[in-house]
Amino acid sequence: MPARSKARKRALDVLFEAEVRGEPVLDLLEQRIIEASPPVSEYAAELVRGVSVHWARIDELIAEYAQGWTLERMPAVDRNILRLAIYEMLYERDTPKLVVVDEAIELAKKFGSEQSGRFINGLLDGLLKQHTFPGTLT
Repeated sequence: MPARSKARKRALDVLFEAEVRGEPVLDLLEQRIIEASPPVSEYAAELVRGVSVHWARIDELIAEYAQGWTLERMPAVDRNILRLAIYEMLYERDTPKLVVVDEAIELAKKFGSEQSGRFINGLLDGLLKQHTFPGTLT
């Protein structure tokens, strides 16, 4: 598995765990960095910190593009995959947007429900088509 894919998976682990436990995400991130079991790469930590800083805006976009779904109704894993993907799409200009979408779909297929891949693909596709993003689209 490529390093960035591993980092995304580890970032998802931290975001999901913090939400399920009701802990502040940055506190949990620091605990996981110290424990280093499994290790938290610099890119994974950067993703978690970035999501944390832009959480409100990211959740606004999820709510806007999640037709027929509220944030609260979504499975926690789907919500956090979307947070990661939207953070990368908005703020990581070097990562091609379509790569981010593909990676999010793969995470959803692996860790979400049977419908998660399609749901995440549809939401991110709508976002790509209707939202202006800085940086590379492909």
